[in-house]
Amino acid sequence: MTRITRKPIRRRPKSKRAFPSWLRKIAIVLLVLLIISGVGYYYRENLAYYFSFKTDKMLKKEAQDQKIADLRNHLILLKSEGKLIGVDVSEYQGKIKWDSIKNIDGTFPIDFVFIRATAGNDRPDNYFRENWAAAKKRNLIRGAYHYYRPNENSIEQAELFIKTVKLRKGDMPPVLDIEKLPKEQSLDSLKVGLRRWLNKVELYYGVKPIIYTGEKYYENFLYEEFGDDYPFWIANYNLAVDKIKDDWLFWQFTERATVNGIDGNVDVNIFNGDKKELHYLTVGN
Repeated sequence: MTRITRKPIRRRPKSKRAFPSWLRKIAIVLLVLLIISGVGYYYRENLAYYFSFKTDKMLKKEAQDQKIADLRNHLILLKSEGKLIGVDVSEYQGKIKWDSIKNIDGTFPIDFVFIRATAGNDRPDNYFRENWAAAKKRNLIRGAYHYYRPNENSIEQAELFIKTVKLRKGDMPPVLDIEKLPKEQSLDSLKVGLRRWLNKVELYYGVKPIIYTGEKYYENFLYEEFGDDYPFWIANYNLAVDKIKDDWLFWQFTERATVNGIDGNVDVNIFNGDKKELHYLTVGN
């Protein structure tokens, strides 16, 4: 009888319990952070010098750019002798010290102000009522403007403006601010919406609104449709342009002016006429 021998069963040694994958990831992240911290501490003086140098360089450039803007503003205002100067403001200027709003560069008196009243169809500007009342108290000729959003209902936008703005004798006509091209409609549809806003606002206030826009937007999209029917307030900051054009009622020539009472930069505008002509433009005259 043949004897059958069995091979002995080899038992694998128990392996050490592995760390969970998430624990390994945390350990790796902590190790990397520790290395970065160590390198940062070792080179802390060099890093501090580098960042302070970059900050100083940026601040110097900003100061230089502001000096150039101030010089250009001064030269344009000098060339605009006899024409009225004004600013335009919104909630982005924050709380304005209206008692300090007197002149630009200590020389050129501020006679009028445009104040943002509404934007789109959802809400008034946060500072409109305060700014609107303060401008009247300062005896500044005031005007209210609406920031138009092309992809929102034009009639709802007009109704919000009408609900928000109560024009009085001596105020400037309403202003429609259009700067953006539509994303969800054609240019023809945009023009229809603009026309609806303008017609509804004109019917309510009994005065033809002013249209604010950039020069290129005016030339490319608005002139053919609206150029003969409405007065225009044009934004153009081109260094080569140093005086208002004949077909512009207002010219916003800078967005980088400094005015006492307003924190940060502010837009400055020139009216294409004198005080008598501006009064003639206002409501009730």
